[in-house]
Amino acid sequence: MLIEAHELTKSFRGRAAVAGISFALGAGTIVGFLGANGAGKSTTMRMLAGYLGADSGTARIAGFDVARAPLEARRRLGYLPEAAAGFAELTVRELLTFVGEARGFRGADLARAIERAAELTGLAAAMDRIMGTLSKGWRQRAWLAQAVLHDPPVLILDEPTDGLDPLQKAHLRCVLTEMGRSKAILMSTHILEEAEQLCDRLIVIAAGRIVADAPRAELADGNGRLAPAFARLVAGEAEQGAP
Repeated sequence: MLIEAHELTKSFRGRAAVAGISFALGAGTIVGFLGANGAGKSTTMRMLAGYLGADSGTARIAGFDVARAPLEARRRLGYLPEAAAGFAELTVRELLTFVGEARGFRGADLARAIERAAELTGLAAAMDRIMGTLSKGWRQRAWLAQAVLHDPPVLILDEPTDGLDPLQKAHLRCVLTEMGRSKAILMSTHILEEAEQLCDRLIVIAAGRIVADAPRAELADGNGRLAPAFARLVAGEAEQGAP
């Protein structure tokens, strides 16, 4: 397995954000991580990526425990956080150069890695523009480029199409579909149509717990739509948690 979560838990100020989540992903699959705002999606993804420590439970990337072997885990991981920001004074090329050098790329290898990432994400027109001057969609593509720069076997993408226009979204969906043939991709999205198009399997989370983990076909209705099942699952959990 390339992504493993085992009984992950995390609380903030005494409130459980994630309560005992477990799942695993292998290569060659795109798994949609679905849930309402505040369900615990981003917290789970941060723990898997090693950017947030778990209160209990374990997370592994390509067999490496993210707490005990963080460098080995991160070498095999590309992570796009929710609402990625920072490095506003750098150009896109400088950002990717910084990230590439931090990952050990130098010289011609670095140039090839940057060129490949820029091509995948359609960044060619913005490479020498300053991050802080870019629109949200262009910034999102730059941050996605840093996630795929080292061609990792694992991608954890939190709302990867956020801020993209329809043409940019269509391009990215094609890129993710192709990468999903060989990588393990865990992606969150609020766009159910996107999950319908891209994902082989869906994990639905509500109130910090998994309420469904199944192939897309099992959750979709007769028209291939996920909205009825999603509403039923999320509403059911909300009712159970109501006073």
